[in-house]
Amino acid sequence: MSVSVEKIEKNVVALEVTVDAGKFVLAVNQAAKAYAKKVNIPGFRKGKAPRRMVELHVGKDALYDEALDHLIGVAYAEAVEESGINPVERPSVDLVQIEEGKDLIFKAKVSVKPEVELGEYIGLHITQDAVSVTDEQVLEELKNKQQQHARLITLDEGMVEYEDTVTIDFEGFTGDVPFVGGKGENYELVIGSGTFIPGFEEGLIGAEIGQHVDVNLTFPNEYHSEELAGKEAVFKTDIKKIQRKEISSLDDEFAKDVSEFETLDELKTDLRNKLLLRGEIQAKRDQIEAVISKVVDNASVEIPEVMFTEQIKAMAENLNRTLALQGMSLEQYYQYTNSTEETMLERLRPQAVESVKKDLVLEAIAKAEGIEATEDEVDEGIQKLAENYQQDATSLKQSLIARGELEFFKRSLISEKTVNFLVEQNS
Repeated sequence: MSVSVEKIEKNVVALEVTVDAGKFVLAVNQAAKAYAKKVNIPGFRKGKAPRRMVELHVGKDALYDEALDHLIGVAYAEAVEESGINPVERPSVDLVQIEEGKDLIFKAKVSVKPEVELGEYIGLHITQDAVSVTDEQVLEELKNKQQQHARLITLDEGMVEYEDTVTIDFEGFTGDVPFVGGKGENYELVIGSGTFIPGFEEGLIGAEIGQHVDVNLTFPNEYHSEELAGKEAVFKTDIKKIQRKEISSLDDEFAKDVSEFETLDELKTDLRNKLLLRGEIQAKRDQIEAVISKVVDNASVEIPEVMFTEQIKAMAENLNRTLALQGMSLEQYYQYTNSTEETMLERLRPQAVESVKKDLVLEAIAKAEGIEATEDEVDEGIQKLAENYQQDATSLKQSLIARGELEFFKRSLISEKTVNFLVEQNS
């Protein structure tokens, strides 16, 4: 077999592949044997008819098609390896010469991974921001703990206030007609949670236990139900119960109740340390993102459209899996977000463009700097992953190999090492 490479345009090449005549004849003969086992040919048992009879029965084109299905795939894979190109899509194949007794010649046109022109990626002096924690931040954390550990007290009398939990019966009407999904009984609603459409929860503030309230509203124009979008409605509502949070005082007793500490000062110190650690982690993330963003911006590369398309597909599939875990379908997601498949894919495009370029630039830097992942580093990474998922490391590695994902895992380790290298070189 021989192969020649022709650059057609930026990031698009054509491979002209020549397969020995003998291999083509062998492939056609094997196709004839396969057909002989599948079709009934008068006068012959299945699998025993000679090639000439099989060809008369199914036609030469059928034999050629069967032979090419097997031969071209193998020949193309060998041509890719021999030429050293990196395809990013399935090839478009045209037959140049197909005749028994002569070499088989075909052309495979394909988009390839683009070359990256790296800019400055060392000595950019992007440092990690200093982190400090204010008294106000500590107080805010304490207030959050107050809310988390507040008790709900059922009122015997009183009016609905902001942040109260109310138990209600309600039914919604447009005109005099109730609408589907607009009725509930013994429904617990936190006032101010934004659970209902704008104006409903505010319309209950000031109502008393046992009171009937008519809340008149207009559905938003962008409401997910087209039947209700922009329409006026009334929610006939009965206030059945009011519950209000009882907030503990910020003192030593509070600290004992909500933590392992004996005093409020000890709790404050612990919260301050946790805020500081959280801030430092976020500052490190911000530094990493800033370094990568600058390095990627400094590089230039023309990326084939197919790479963006494939990335968008992968992101959409990931979204679909995430929604499925939450018990939601893509169709429901489109309804709730007032979007379509087209608008979602278009919204994902900028993120896909950024992701593809980042991966290409990091890969180019790893190659330029000779950054690799050793076998020991791969095993160590698999061990950590196995511990996170409480699996056996050996079994996990075998699973990655079986699914053809070990090389992807290795590339992810190289990418991680490259990011660490960039942060070290640009701090």
